Amino acid sequence: MEQFTIKDSTMAFIGLGLIGGSLARGLKRARPDIRIMAYMRTRSKLEQAKKDGIIDVILNGIGEELLECDIIFLCTPVEYNAQYLSAIRPYLKPGALITDVGSTKTDIHEEILRQGLSHCFVGGHPMAGSEKTGYEHSTDHLLENAYYIVTPPEGLTEPSASYSDNVCRLLAVAQAVGAIPLVLDYREHDRVTAAISHLPHLVASSLVNLVKDSDSPEGIMRRVAAGGFKDITRIASCSPEMWEQICMTNAGPIGDMLEQYIGSLQDILDQIRGHKDKEIYRLFEKSRTYRDSITDRAKGPIEPSYEFSVDVVDEVGSISTIAVILAAKGISIKNIGINNNREHGEGALKIAFYDEASMKEAWERLEKYKFELVRL
Repeated sequence: MEQFTIKDSTMAFIGLGLIGGSLARGLKRARPDIRIMAYMRTRSKLEQAKKDGIIDVILNGIGEELLECDIIFLCTPVEYNAQYLSAIRPYLKPGALITDVGSTKTDIHEEILRQGLSHCFVGGHPMAGSEKTGYEHSTDHLLENAYYIVTPPEGLTEPSASYSDNVCRLLAVAQAVGAIPLVLDYREHDRVTAAISHLPHLVASSLVNLVKDSDSPEGIMRRVAAGGFKDITRIASCSPEMWEQICMTNAGPIGDMLEQYIGSLQDILDQIRGHKDKEIYRLFEKSRTYRDSITDRAKGPIEPSYEFSVDVVDEVGSISTIAVILAAKGISIKNIGINNNREHGEGALKIAFYDEASMKEAWERLEKYKFELVRL
């Protein structure tokens, strides 16, 4: 994709949480001259953002100061964005662009059509996140190498030579923060995210609840669930409020994918009960081949885990020795502990890190000390 340059000089953020804050930080890093305004209900976080040099103007509400803005980012929960559209509409200067960062797109696009704002709106979805929320956990690099989906109001994905000026403006924002822009029809966006993000969260949550409801009174399943089971269901530890909103605003595509998934599970059930070994083999072979073809170069909608295991002898001082080796190089550890379930060849100790760079540096450091490491 060709390179686009930010020409807009004043931007406003309605909501400054993890994504809004990270987007603002990334823009300030790339273009310190950009003037940023922000409004959210928690005044103390706005004051901290100004102290950090991320925002220049604290907004007390939706008002005339927005008339100075070239781009307005809606960074509130998806169910509130439509309300803010009505509020900011009287304060749009000619040529101003509205965009959002919501993870579902059809609802906001339909609202844009209802309000006659298609000429000044382009949808956006930075596909990044964290188990932590709020401005205090935002970073200027959260969106680096993450897909930034851009959804034009007309619902078309034109060739780049014919992108509208507004689409190009949002592409410039995405590139400035180090994201990977991808232009999609907003309905296709919701179908894609239903399959690769929303359904996996439902599957993980339902699987955890199935184990909970099937467990013995002694809790044996929970006791041995450490390791692989906890890893594959990691995304079940999500915000119930946020995922309720996502499911309700993308019910159609999620329902379609869920119906297909239920059908595939029924097929698997029939194959297992019928002892159809060749079909079961093809199930695992096909999934392995496709999964191995998925790139590791870009972030996806589900936050990756940065961890590996270390094969060490279970003795006093093992954990502290590794912690000291890494601390000596200033490598921060997110979590470290004994890996009790090692049925897939993992080491006895599992270490998690906050980012990929820390994980790679720790791997190289421990390799020098001849530790046997296993990627998870």
